[in-house]
Amino acid sequence: MKILFGIQGTGNGHISRAREIVPLLQQYGEVDLLVSGTEAEVSLSQPLKYRFHGVSFVFGTNGGVDNWATWKIMNLRQFQRDLRSLPLKQYDLIINDFEPVSAWACKLRGVPSVSLSHQCSFVSPNTPRPEKKDPFAQWLLKNYSPTTYHVGFHFERYDTFINTPVIRSEIRQMETSDLGHYTVYLPAYDDKTLLKYLGAQKDVKWQVFSKRQKQAYQSGNVEIFPVNNEAFNKSLASCTGLLTGGGFEGPAEALFLKKKVMMIPMKGQYEQQCNALSASKLGVPVVSEINDKFTGHLNNWVNDSKKIVVDFPDETAAIVDNLVKQYARA
Repeated sequence: MKILFGIQGTGNGHISRAREIVPLLQQYGEVDLLVSGTEAEVSLSQPLKYRFHGVSFVFGTNGGVDNWATWKIMNLRQFQRDLRSLPLKQYDLIINDFEPVSAWACKLRGVPSVSLSHQCSFVSPNTPRPEKKDPFAQWLLKNYSPTTYHVGFHFERYDTFINTPVIRSEIRQMETSDLGHYTVYLPAYDDKTLLKYLGAQKDVKWQVFSKRQKQAYQSGNVEIFPVNNEAFNKSLASCTGLLTGGGFEGPAEALFLKKKVMMIPMKGQYEQQCNALSASKLGVPVVSEINDKFTGHLNNWVNDSKKIVVDFPDETAAIVDNLVKQYARA
């Protein structure tokens, strides 16, 4: 069997999940990997067959998307050339993790494909959304990487095709401790802003993973590190809690490890607003942005010893097996 696996390369969550899924897919045949996007620091262990520019957004420095930088890197002509270049007919199964090039190539040529992603959980009307709907954002979630079939992941099983999060084996097998520091991953805020607010918490140690740094350094009680999968996992395993954005995989792994979590979803990023709402239903505190009120929220969270208990069973192998058997062409 020949399998094509298209993976979104904006942010690190998609590739982190793929590190767990790719070896499972390789048990069923030859797997060609495709990544599009420009904003990931985590890499796969296996070589890529296709590397495309894709359609990405660029993280800003004040809690949202840098719209101008996003527009500057947009290249729709290249996108069209890339989707026409894919030899889809040679594949028995095409799987997509919110990756637009392979998704649209399949859609335009009438080739079936299957989502294996967090984002496809929003196909279900049962998946939580804010009271104030964003019609364009909902349309974008539906049409950014359209597929024929859906296998989704979320914090809870909101529908029959939605599973609980993929927790990587390296996380499941990790020995945890509490050394008293807090791990921070907020790529939509610059280091200066984070140092201002975190540095004011003199009695708390912070380990910040920054997209903007190539070398580690320390400023008072705040350590700044470049984003690195192994270093981040080590920090997460020994932290008291995780302060992060409105992503999915990072908060899910922290909750699995019984760490405290606080989320600050990106401004104007509808999916992250939805994720934060779902997490809040589990008891995760959510802050809308970093501003003058943030210090109070931070104090409350640091001083709160409440832990959230989740049930994320190890079902990834069974999910992949069912997907292959159900959707691969005979």
